[in-house]
Amino acid sequence: MPRKKRKLFQAPRGTYDILPQDQIYWEKIRRVVRDLSGDYGFDRIDTPIIEDTEIFVKGTGQTTDIVEKQMYSFRSKGGDNLTLRPEGTPGVIRAYLENGFINLPHPVKLYYFGPMFRYEHPQAGRFRQFYQFGFEIIGGQEPVLDVQVIQLFLHILRDLGLKKTEVRINSLGCPECRPGFRRALVDYYRSRKNRICPECQKRLKGNPLRLLDCKEEKCQPVKAGAPASLDYLCHQCHNHLKSVLEFLDELEIPYFLDNQLVRGLDYYTKTVFEVTPEPGEVASGQETRQPISLGAGGRYDGLVKTLGGKPTPAVGMAAGVERIIHLMREQGVKVSARSSPKVFLVQLGELGQRKSLKIFEELHREEIHIAESLSKPSIKSQLKIADKLGAKFSLILGQQEALDGSVIIRDMESGVQETVPIAKVVSELKKRLGKK
Repeated sequence: MPRKKRKLFQAPRGTYDILPQDQIYWEKIRRVVRDLSGDYGFDRIDTPIIEDTEIFVKGTGQTTDIVEKQMYSFRSKGGDNLTLRPEGTPGVIRAYLENGFINLPHPVKLYYFGPMFRYEHPQAGRFRQFYQFGFEIIGGQEPVLDVQVIQLFLHILRDLGLKKTEVRINSLGCPECRPGFRRALVDYYRSRKNRICPECQKRLKGNPLRLLDCKEEKCQPVKAGAPASLDYLCHQCHNHLKSVLEFLDELEIPYFLDNQLVRGLDYYTKTVFEVTPEPGEVASGQETRQPISLGAGGRYDGLVKTLGGKPTPAVGMAAGVERIIHLMREQGVKVSARSSPKVFLVQLGELGQRKSLKIFEELHREEIHIAESLSKPSIKSQLKIADKLGAKFSLILGQQEALDGSVIIRDMESGVQETVPIAKVVSELKKRLGKK
């Protein structure tokens, strides 16, 4: 009887492992985001990856693709309706309200970095578990805050080595002026209903602004002649956008007005923006007519009230980590690996290993970058690793050295060796490395 083949488990479709050789990109992005967020006055917040489903239904929008098609929702054993977070903003606002941030000096500036979950067809740049970092400024209505979010994101991209990007910007108006634009859009599309895709025919009834977000080839000629939201802005929204653009001009940040930019979330008001690679810098496998979005966001002055708080203006954005890494690779951005160890511990035998562990801890305490290979059986093989890693010195601790209470310090460049007492090895290394 043939033996049953053992099942080989694989990561669920649309997910992936972040392997050790890829971690240098992730560490670089985390470090840049952390450092620049602090410089710009943002504090980190981490919210649960599961939230009450109603937060996204009310906040993100009942008729959005995220809520209708993409959320991973389930009922817990206790009967709670929960959802793996598909985006970060509603959870941050929930935390803002729940934890009394309303009593802090405003605006409150928060940033996050973590996994999101959406059920969608896996393809280049899209995953079912993916990572985002984002920024939220809560409690400020000034146009300069819209621009600061854009400036911060571009600063991050620049520090990551991505300079060939562009900003697309639009205004969706406010509850006072948007209904007029919505009516004009519905009237325009209704007379051309037979020329748009089935999905847009559904959007025409439930979420007409999403008509401008359609990527189907069939809909592009119709979309090209659609009304523009800029033509329907009230005086306040017009002045807000004008100020935003003047700030961008002052900062010499290139942008272009895109009257078809609407974003896919219901809570946006006034400014919306998207940062994409410049034409010709789009990653391979991507449709050049529809450039990938590296990051996007806008103003959401009604979300705090929608989720149970007082009317509070806010603006924010989120960025896709996988897309940024993909573009860094496409553009050949060099990311240096962790710096080479200064010292390599070479040991032999159980007693040598025990002594080596103590020396390792002492050197680490003195902030001397050290490496080892405790499982290697021979001194020769360990010295090869030390040479490959570029260590300046090796500490050789065999059975005899361990018994004598001594260590051999080997200069890896000259090959010169010197035996010193184990109690003096740290001070001797510090002297040779020029550390006080």
